Amino acid sequence: MHSRRLWISVLAVACGASAIGQDSCVSFKASTSTFTVASEGVAAPILLSSDEWPGVQRTAFDFALDIERVTGLKPALSNVTASSVSAAAREHPPIIVGTLGKSSLIDQVVNNTKLDVSSIKGQWESFITREVSNPLPGIKTAYVVIGSDKRGTIFALYDHSEQFGVSPWYWWADVPVTTHSELFVASNGCSHGPPSVKYRGIFLNDEQPALTNWAMEKFTNGTGAWFTNSPFNHVFYTKLFELLLRMKANYLWPAIWSRRDIHAFNVDDPQNQPLADWWGIVMGTSHQEPMMRGTPIEFEMFATGDWNYTTNSKEIYEFWVNGTIRAKPYESIFTIGMRGAGDLPLSETENIDLLEQIVSDQRQILTDVFNGTDVSTIPQLWCLYQEVQGYYEDGMRVPDDVTLLWADDNWGNIRHFPTLAERNRTGGAGVYYHFDLVAGPRDFKWVTSTQISKTYEQMSLAIDRDASRIWIVNVGDLKPYEMDTEFFIAYGWDADKWNRNNLNDFVTRWAQREFALNQDDALEVSDIIANLTRFNARRKPELWNSTTYSLTNYREAEAVLDQWQTLSDASNKIYNKLSSAKQPAFFQLVQHPVQASFTLANMWIASGINALRAEEARLSANEYDDQVTQLFEQDYEWEHEYHSILNGKWDHMMDQTHVMYYYWQQPMANTKPMTTRVQSKKQALAGVMRVSPEGFAAPGDMLNQCSLGYNCPAPTVTLDPFTPAGNRFVDIGAAGPNSFTFTVSTNATWLAISTAKGSISTKNTEERIFLTPDWSKISGVETAQINFTATSSNQPALAQSVIFVANNTGVPSGFKGFVEGDGGVSIEAAHASRNTTVEGLTWVELPGIGRTLSGITPWPRGGEDRNFTAGTGPSIEYDFYTFNSINGNGNISVRTYVNPSLNAFGPDRPVAVAIQVDSQPAQTSYFIPPAPSGSLPAAWDGADGFVANSIVSIITNFAAPPGAHTLKIWMVEPTVVVQKIVIDTGGVQSSYLGPPESIRV
Repeated sequence: MHSRRLWISVLAVACGASAIGQDSCVSFKASTSTFTVASEGVAAPILLSSDEWPGVQRTAFDFALDIERVTGLKPALSNVTASSVSAAAREHPPIIVGTLGKSSLIDQVVNNTKLDVSSIKGQWESFITREVSNPLPGIKTAYVVIGSDKRGTIFALYDHSEQFGVSPWYWWADVPVTTHSELFVASNGCSHGPPSVKYRGIFLNDEQPALTNWAMEKFTNGTGAWFTNSPFNHVFYTKLFELLLRMKANYLWPAIWSRRDIHAFNVDDPQNQPLADWWGIVMGTSHQEPMMRGTPIEFEMFATGDWNYTTNSKEIYEFWVNGTIRAKPYESIFTIGMRGAGDLPLSETENIDLLEQIVSDQRQILTDVFNGTDVSTIPQLWCLYQEVQGYYEDGMRVPDDVTLLWADDNWGNIRHFPTLAERNRTGGAGVYYHFDLVAGPRDFKWVTSTQISKTYEQMSLAIDRDASRIWIVNVGDLKPYEMDTEFFIAYGWDADKWNRNNLNDFVTRWAQREFALNQDDALEVSDIIANLTRFNARRKPELWNSTTYSLTNYREAEAVLDQWQTLSDASNKIYNKLSSAKQPAFFQLVQHPVQASFTLANMWIASGINALRAEEARLSANEYDDQVTQLFEQDYEWEHEYHSILNGKWDHMMDQTHVMYYYWQQPMANTKPMTTRVQSKKQALAGVMRVSPEGFAAPGDMLNQCSLGYNCPAPTVTLDPFTPAGNRFVDIGAAGPNSFTFTVSTNATWLAISTAKGSISTKNTEERIFLTPDWSKISGVETAQINFTATSSNQPALAQSVIFVANNTGVPSGFKGFVEGDGGVSIEAAHASRNTTVEGLTWVELPGIGRTLSGITPWPRGGEDRNFTAGTGPSIEYDFYTFNSINGNGNISVRTYVNPSLNAFGPDRPVAVAIQVDSQPAQTSYFIPPAPSGSLPAAWDGADGFVANSIVSIITNFAAPPGAHTLKIWMVEPTVVVQKIVIDTGGVQSSYLGPPESIRV
């Protein structure tokens, strides 16, 4: 597993309070500086005033329940005035809750105590809490919870609840509450100023089959809404509203898509929108649903004609008017603009002039419906999704007060960040991001496949470049992405809490909060999550196939399986240690995604090995065929177990198909990967024994695998002392039903053979023989012959040989750096020899990001967007030593693996990096090809495109005769993330992840 040492930082969970990212003010032991919430069988009463916001009143009820969940003591909860405080509140110091300027009770407390509330007055979603003396007549002391506005107070209460020990996911992931008999808060309380991002929300999307089927079973009698047959009624949504507020989210795009049913938030249940406002949730509609109308669903139900503003503007205009009237009483953000029906681009006949007229008409609707209110005060967004960004790039503009919601590429790579000139707009900017997708090159919505390190890398750029008015993330069915969703919201709530070096703290604290783990086990879970998401992000599980990882080179497929096995074992170990009360939550959040992903990865690799073994006429092909079938059925068993826990509470939530895609859309059923078999009762023509050296994929008879086709020389394997594996292997396998004994011998005393003799049968169909040289006995290049002989009853004796070439290379004493082995040099980008800072910018590591270890990027990445010409900016250097060059001509090829990062500063600022070897001219690569307005580069898409492979490879060529060299990477543009460098001296083989890192001396 990936070493946790790169992730560990000091945990700051004060006084045992369970919190993520908050300044803790909760403890479970009394002191002279604490206020008693619950102790000695009594809970502090909770006081509000009747003129408080209804949403705060409702949250206070949750707050009281949370205290009871933790302590078993139920606080009295009441609305009072200063003159009607109960005797209990005078006897036991109360908790007084309210919103500044709304609650008459809080206003009187502030007046009586002269409490300084200037830090939150007039602020957005801010709060302070304090113990104060003599807040009301007859009350000597109280703990006051004061919000600057409705949600400020709500978030203050839920912030405390989380620190008490109630996870935001207590219902949605069945996280048990850790109980305490005593509960206290610090007298100086907690506080929080305005959040980093004003509107922070999620988008339920592509919610069939999982979420829809589950909700239909759990929230209806099997029949959904009258108009739409949707199960997403107010009972469902109020559960969701509570989760959002507990996470400190405030914004929602509701579910809209399904294959069988249709979903329209306001039509599904007329209580949905008023209850959202009552709870405190700001509602919006998605990038393709203008003016708070569900499109195309509502238009198909309540309007006539085509969704075409050129030919049907009157009908569409009135449709939007009615949506605006319906939303007027409630807190909303209006999506403006227009896309084609069904989340498609508008027709080619539509143009920018028409779209600008559409926006003008929509603004007029807002002015008319809101009775002449200054339209610039009504929250609006224009989502620059896909082709809509092209309209902007081609010159279309919207009023300055409208938020520009920039989108990612659907795969977590933001397409544009506000330039300096764009950061002065009063409407600001935001980001529409994806954890889930239904689109090309392939759907991904089964299990989590997003690294929070990648989310941080992209969203920190959004913070740096003032794209912080609105953040919305597509979470699909919600359930597979619990931790990812919470991190996205938490980072938007307080970006200052998280940086590139403490992201693992988020996961560790999350593990402690959800499962009450000790620090060591929490760190173990942090490793598990980091590796689970890394393995699934290398290539989405929906894109895996039998040859994703090389079956013959660098032992890549085997290494990947070993990594998965280690992950599985670690998850099983934690799961089995947990109490039965904690196992359901761990199963949903950790165990299922790990084991289900491992099962799928194992199945695909087994199917590849099956085909390879069959090509080689090895009987073991049949065992791998059986294994694929078993794993295919096991895949369903993991799904079934998920649906069965807690008496079927989450039945259907894992309905998503994920095996054997035939094109970008989900398959209608999981189907087993193609496999084959060899006839188990028929002997292969080549004889009883199959000999398969490492690195060879030789069908048929190994003796005839050369260009001539017969009388071929023995296969040759080579090794040098700087090859990371340290040895080579040869597989001996059965070629049919006949058992045989074998012997292995060599003419070289310097070559150790792991097994000199053995037997092969239908019960033991193959054995791996490792060949390890003793380098102390080798000078220069030595050649050995390894002889394999087989003896079998009623079969002719069989002998075959393999040639082993050992090349004992060495480096000059005093050289420090990476050394060529196995035909190349492979370097993780974080492992540099030197690093040079220029103008305060330097290359730094982004721990955990990427496919193998981490990445490096120029830092800090502030809003200045500084760039350099090659050879003038910050640089990072790698010393390496080579023994060969390509075809002996003195040249090398350098492959630099970088993150897929779009030209997000505009076409005049494409992302770039410069590579240099020794003193040769640096070669600048603008590695993302240009694309037409609103489009992505052609290389971006496709089953082997940039995003499918989660990498872009930059290839540069240099003169470099054998010897010591230095490779230097120069900053040109600021947002490049480099993961790995592979230097080919003529022997690098194809593989998905590139060769394992070379030996460093």
